[in-house]
Amino acid sequence: MHTTTGKNRLSHWSRLDTAVVLLIIASALMVAWISISNRLHWSAHWPGYSDLLTTLPAPSAWLRWVLGDISEVAFYKHEFASIGLLAGAYLAWWANRTRRRWQGFAISYGSGLWPWLVTSSLLGLLLSNLLWGWTVTATSWQPTFAAFVSLPAAMVLMFGGGWKVTINGAIMGAALVTPMCLLMVNYLCNPLALPVVIGNVTGMAVASVLAFLLCRYWPGLVKSATAGEPPAAPAPVQSPDYGVVWYLRRVLADFSEAPFYGNEWASLGLILGALLAFTLNPASPAYGSMLLPQLIGAQALTSALGVLIWRRHWMAHGWYPTYIPLVSVVPAALLSYGGSWQVIVMSALLGALIAPPLACEIGKRLPADMHGFIANVLSMAISTLLIIPFIGFLIAH
Repeated sequence: MHTTTGKNRLSHWSRLDTAVVLLIIASALMVAWISISNRLHWSAHWPGYSDLLTTLPAPSAWLRWVLGDISEVAFYKHEFASIGLLAGAYLAWWANRTRRRWQGFAISYGSGLWPWLVTSSLLGLLLSNLLWGWTVTATSWQPTFAAFVSLPAAMVLMFGGGWKVTINGAIMGAALVTPMCLLMVNYLCNPLALPVVIGNVTGMAVASVLAFLLCRYWPGLVKSATAGEPPAAPAPVQSPDYGVVWYLRRVLADFSEAPFYGNEWASLGLILGALLAFTLNPASPAYGSMLLPQLIGAQALTSALGVLIWRRHWMAHGWYPTYIPLVSVVPAALLSYGGSWQVIVMSALLGALIAPPLACEIGKRLPADMHGFIANVLSMAISTLLIIPFIGFLIAH
């Protein structure tokens, strides 16, 4: 009986693997179609971010927008970076599944849930754009990406795989997270001239608390009437030596922590895709800011400082949220004040010092039935709110 169930599960996962591969191929074909359809407009360069906005609601522009949402959490907002992230993540998942030595940190924390996680995240992203894409205009950016890096993935990690959790997580991501982020950005951040990342992550936190409360009082949303088999235990891994090689790998893996991957191959795909986009047209990734090299350098610096400063916490706990300033404080600072070395160093250092321990303190106070990412996004909001004005004050004086 156990053997048969295991075979069925393996077949089921294989179908999910195939679906993810087809999605990556389809994304590449979409990009090729966009390239052909826009060739007369962009000559030798890939269309820039301003081109994307001015051509909305053309189908090719909407495809670019939705694909770009996948890498928006890193502030790259480009289809090449998104495809690189998904391709690298799939490679990491395959390497983990086949026990390859070069797999890097086990993707999605060795849970074995990455196919369900990415499926729920992508479904949530598509539903979000279908429901709320009308809010995006040539002059009005909106956080349609929010569901991809928040509640759907957290629910899969919290409650396990299966279509019930996957679909309900996606629906709640689109129905709760995205509109809450829209409210925070448009009615809090914009009127007060605050960095929009504060509204994004605050919306993720508030909506996710509501969603987990719903799951607490209606457990049928995430649990079957009949108990199924427990998820397979992750493969055992050797304890790392926390030396130089581990340190460099950890800094790289932090780039893909926000979508719950935490793997070097996923991060490498994300970065290489963004750099390719910058090479083709510097005004294409990172909202046309032309700051992508400075942004990647500052993100690497804040992760490097964070992993170094909090190395003993990594050793004690096995994981520590050093990625937080990489996707909040640092990008917000560069987009607000430019890519000078002063802004890079101040935002990287202050973010690395303040954001990770703040997230841990908040996490200690969360109920057990709420995923810890809520503490991380709250830390993003608070640390950004504290640090960005302080940097502005220091620059002005």
